[in-house]
Amino acid sequence: MTNRIALVLGVFIIGFVMVDMLLFGTEHVVFLGKKLADLIDWLAFWR
Repeated sequence: MTNRIALVLGVFIIGFVMVDMLLFGTEHVVFLGKKLADLIDWLAFWR
């Protein structure tokens, strides 16, 4: 992955999170953050 692709992907992800926060509030972001933490813990088990 080149730096340009990583930068564009990061901008898109941040943009989508900002739009989600503006339209639907922050509850979704908290839920997804908790699920992401669970996924990271689960993946760390396999390493």
